[in-house]
Amino acid sequence: MNGSPMRVFSAALATETNTFAPMPTGLSSFHERAYFPAGTHPDRMQMHSGPLWAARLAGPARGWTLIEGLVAAAVPNGVVTRAAFEELRDALLADLRAALPVDMVLLGMHGAMVADGYDDCEGDLLKRVRAIAGPDAVIGGTLDPHTHLSTAMVENADLLICWKEYPHTDILERAVELVDFCAAMAEKRLRLRASVVDTGMVAMLHTTREPARGFVDRVSALEGRDGIASVSVVHGFPYGDTPDMGTKILVYSDAATDADGARGTALAQRLAAELVDLRESLGEPMPGIDEALDMATETNGTVVLADRSDNPGGGAPGDSTFLLRRVLERRISGVCLGPLWDSGAVRIAFDAGVGARLPLRIGGKIAPLSGDPVDGNWEVRALLRDMVMTGLAGTPAKLGDCALIACDDVEVVITSYRCQAFGVDLFTQLGCDPAQRRLVIVKSSQHFRAAFAPIAERIILVDTPGVVTNDFTKLPFRKIKLPKWPFPDA
Repeated sequence: MNGSPMRVFSAALATETNTFAPMPTGLSSFHERAYFPAGTHPDRMQMHSGPLWAARLAGPARGWTLIEGLVAAAVPNGVVTRAAFEELRDALLADLRAALPVDMVLLGMHGAMVADGYDDCEGDLLKRVRAIAGPDAVIGGTLDPHTHLSTAMVENADLLICWKEYPHTDILERAVELVDFCAAMAEKRLRLRASVVDTGMVAMLHTTREPARGFVDRVSALEGRDGIASVSVVHGFPYGDTPDMGTKILVYSDAATDADGARGTALAQRLAAELVDLRESLGEPMPGIDEALDMATETNGTVVLADRSDNPGGGAPGDSTFLLRRVLERRISGVCLGPLWDSGAVRIAFDAGVGARLPLRIGGKIAPLSGDPVDGNWEVRALLRDMVMTGLAGTPAKLGDCALIACDDVEVVITSYRCQAFGVDLFTQLGCDPAQRRLVIVKSSQHFRAAFAPIAERIILVDTPGVVTNDFTKLPFRKIKLPKWPFPDA
């Protein structure tokens, strides 16, 4: 730096790709969720712009010059089109070139983006960033733990930090860590060595329950001791058919005390072995639809049912009707469900207006795993343009135009944008209080818990048909490395 102010570049490019999902991810998907060209990021942190936001917070006191590049993120979906990825990637890289010279590059990424022709989008991006920024620039990034951690990603970044919590409530905390460590490296106060160990399995760690809660707490307690700077538990994303899919441990140790990386590698191996020992107990029981409804109706108080297989947060369409159909067939009352993606039905509801009663066909539009559309005589109870739900860590989650419709004391929030359930304001903004409902059905796998657990007497994950199937081992994988638990013969 030679005493000159630090020049910091920050940008984001992120989505999670379900390679088995029926719809491609094009540019429109990024524009719907978060698309901010260089210098236009709003005065509110977005889900994947944590590094930029943390740099905004830290930079003024440290005298940094912060150059903000493109921030683009899409709701998880199918394979990203080649045109979309290359256009967004090249725009970000052009922003970086315009910012040169830079001392630091801070990137918000997901880590499980797959595009047509690119199995490892983040690895490709980081290689190009390194080539432009040069060997002396410090490159760091945050990742969703459901990432495909590749050699190219680790080799071309000085530091990668995964969010630890699932639900991802620690987005800003991990970004602040990243900025502090990268600043120390840029100021030559710190050098880090990376150690990666593959567990030979793929498993989700729900930090709202044991034993994952205790494991992540033990991991966190190791940081800042004995030369260990950062430990990330890479869950992996089991719906991405790429060679790097799987659960891994990523450790960064201080090179001053761990010159050959032996200490970091030993720790990664120990944590990987511990996680393998826990693997059979990491899952959660998932009853079928009728069993789940039986359990729910026999419980006093509000029961939250998670339609996890149709979770847009895992790439599913979010329009399946299997649960809704059985609720109506069984005449269960006191129910609210959402968000159900059906932009056509939303338009009809807006045309009809609040108070209208009309025959409406909802859901079941995209693929066989969406089920058949549900027909009914629905009352339009509320309408809201450009609705925004409270997302993880307080970040905004766009739902587009939304309608609350009701049939036989079953209320459904239909949306024009795909998104999973994050906040209770998904319902309350439209005048529905889920805390007063008997059953609350959400399109989500885990992230709903942060907001819905406080109102729930009981939470039940339901094994429904869908793209984000509970038994992912039956999906037609071609590229993943086997053996890998829980796949057969692992």
